[in-house]
Amino acid sequence: MYLKERLIVLLVPFTILAACKQKNETKAEVVPDVNVVAAGQRTVPVYTEYVGQTYGQSDVDIHARVDGWVLSMHFKEGDQVRKGQLLYVIDDLPIRERVDAARAKLAQAKTMMARAKSDLDRVEPLAKMNALSQRDLDAARAEYDATKSEVEQASAQLNTANIELGYTRITAPIQGIIGISNVLVGDYVNRGGIGKPLNTISTVGTVRVRFPISESEYLRFARRMRSDQDQVKTIQHIPVELILGDGTVFPETGKIDLANRQVDPATGSLIVQALFENKTGLLRPGQYVKVRFKTDEFKDAVLVPQQAVNQMQSIYQVFVLTDSLKLAPRVVQTGARTGSNWIITSGLKPGEKVAVVGNAAINPRNAIKPVNMNWNYDSTSYR
Repeated sequence: MYLKERLIVLLVPFTILAACKQKNETKAEVVPDVNVVAAGQRTVPVYTEYVGQTYGQSDVDIHARVDGWVLSMHFKEGDQVRKGQLLYVIDDLPIRERVDAARAKLAQAKTMMARAKSDLDRVEPLAKMNALSQRDLDAARAEYDATKSEVEQASAQLNTANIELGYTRITAPIQGIIGISNVLVGDYVNRGGIGKPLNTISTVGTVRVRFPISESEYLRFARRMRSDQDQVKTIQHIPVELILGDGTVFPETGKIDLANRQVDPATGSLIVQALFENKTGLLRPGQYVKVRFKTDEFKDAVLVPQQAVNQMQSIYQVFVLTDSLKLAPRVVQTGARTGSNWIITSGLKPGEKVAVVGNAAINPRNAIKPVNMNWNYDSTSYR
């Protein structure tokens, strides 16, 4: 009897452990909730963003055309200047001396020409009367022609000196915004654009934005444009959006203006330019911005959220909800990303439900409780 009681006592813990194990197994069989969405279908425009830089409609560098010391500045840096407005005055004393010397030389040449003309007028009638020889007449004419050439040369030198004198007063070639001066009063400047320009004037009524695109992007875009003759004619009318440095969208829509004649062999990219009206004056040259425009279109594309696609090296798969409320893995082919969505080119039909699992582990053998997740795939999105 005593032995029987001891066996009962020993069996009780094992019974309790077995009951606990059965209880834990029952807990493990709880059906998990999994978010699912139905694959959508619509025509997807693909918009591409490129990083670019702004330039003025005209960016004109101001260079000195004579050597000398800067005597004065007649503008406010960063302000509007009008065409023809005086900007800089360079010391003109050395050039004035050349002007005076050229003027004196011209006067002397004219005196010599007048004397030679008088001698010619006197020799010509005497030569006709055979009072002087033909040789004397030829010598008088040669002397007159020589002095006439000296007058023309001296006149040209005087004109050149006067032109250089005018270069000592530098005026604005265009109307626009002038930048911060690279020289100050008292600095010595050189002609011919040696070193930095004195300043730069930009017109910003219309702003140019230049941005590089890769050679492969250019080829894909050009082929798509040329596949439709109407598209070729309207390529410069594609609306272009401008995104500023703070992430806001510039209110004016631009258009593609031109592309460079060649692909840069060093970078493998092609420079494209877009134009934007700058009515508010918000844009300034040198800003780094983004341009965005439509580069492609997928008709009747199948869409799923990016979280529904799992990538393993070069293989993409989704988990499709079956009739038995289980998730079956399926390999799919993916296209371009559009915002938070992914285009599926093959392997999935519109309306099929896929799990949005992200990085969560899924056991295809276990049943799940599908939870329909709100998902708006009709909103315009960008690559």
